[in-house]
Amino acid sequence: MQHKLAEMATKIKVARLLTYKAGWNFDQGRIDPKVTLMAKIYAARMAVEVADEAIQMLGGYGYISEYEVERFYRDAKITEIYEGTREIQKNTIASCLIGKNK
Repeated sequence: MQHKLAEMATKIKVARLLTYKAGWNFDQGRIDPKVTLMAKIYAARMAVEVADEAIQMLGGYGYISEYEVERFYRDAKITEIYEGTREIQKNTIASCLIGKNK
């Protein structure tokens, strides 16, 4: 359980740092769609993975609406769908990487 918690905390921290980087770029007037989309995709994916792992750790209680983790999973899952699918966002990132989009 300790190792799972450590991995979950690491995933959250990396997602947070990438999101901060995208925000910092914006604050500096250097809007970078590639970094912004990377942050969105990664943070959304990690939110789902961490919420899913939390549900697993709680067992059957993870699905009961009396526990917040059930709502956390639903909220995390919608972030993967919100503002376009991952595939479309990955197309934009790939275009930026190969120089089709700056």
